[in-house]
Amino acid sequence: MTIDERLVQRVDKAVRRLGTTRSAFTRDALEQALARLAMLEKEERHRRGYAKHPVKPGEFDGWTKEQAWPE
Repeated sequence: MTIDERLVQRVDKAVRRLGTTRSAFTRDALEQALARLAMLEKEERHRRGYAKHPVKPGEFDGWTKEQAWPE
């Protein structure tokens, strides 16, 4: 894996501050990036689904009482 030297320096500074290793930091960063990507893909699927099948007027009216917060 090739990484720009400036980025390596920034990572090294971060790992010293966090008390971890470059490898652990990189693993965590990659896991977070993959989780973020999966979330974005799910959001996009939801957008396409609602665009293809939009909510109809009155479709959720039966749930109005359930949306009220107790006082």
